[in-house]
Amino acid sequence: MTDQTPDIVATSTRIAYENRWMRVREDAIRRRDGSPGLYGVVEKDDFTLVVPIHDDGAVELVQQYRYPVGERLWEFPMGMWGPRGTDPLVVAAHELREETGLVAASLVQVGRMYEAPGTMNQGAHIVLATGLARGEATPETEEQDLISRRIPRAEFERMLRDGEIRDAITVAAWGLLLVKGLVKP
Repeated sequence: MTDQTPDIVATSTRIAYENRWMRVREDAIRRRDGSPGLYGVVEKDDFTLVVPIHDDGAVELVQQYRYPVGERLWEFPMGMWGPRGTDPLVVAAHELREETGLVAASLVQVGRMYEAPGTMNQGAHIVLATGLARGEATPETEEQDLISRRIPRAEFERMLRDGEIRDAITVAAWGLLLVKGLVKP
């Protein structure tokens, strides 16, 4: 028989802040040993990250200014679109076209992960996009500074090694594809 006592139980909850993209919740908690505590949780809807791989093995990255860290970052295309619960493959097709102008013949969901599970409930759906054809990008207002670039595999891997790609979910998604054998080392 296993112990069914949860590790942490919320004893009260209050919303500390909310806007259309996120909500910050503060929970008074009780730990398994009975000790009290306080937990802050950022609630955000899931997003989809697309790993676009061209027929020659090159990847498509986007670079954009990320206000919270005050830097322009290289990353795989990603975002949220449609009502909560929209199929990640539908979101992937939309985000890929919007940010890069690419259309994929094949979209395959390869996993789901959390970016910052110690503070945020947001999950990331990882989608592999192949059979890419170039169309026209349609970036949102927030993405008007976005740059899309086709990067040869060797250069992409050098960028990873040299720390030029610092977006954690981009690095994790590439690692997931490698360990699943969806891209060859």
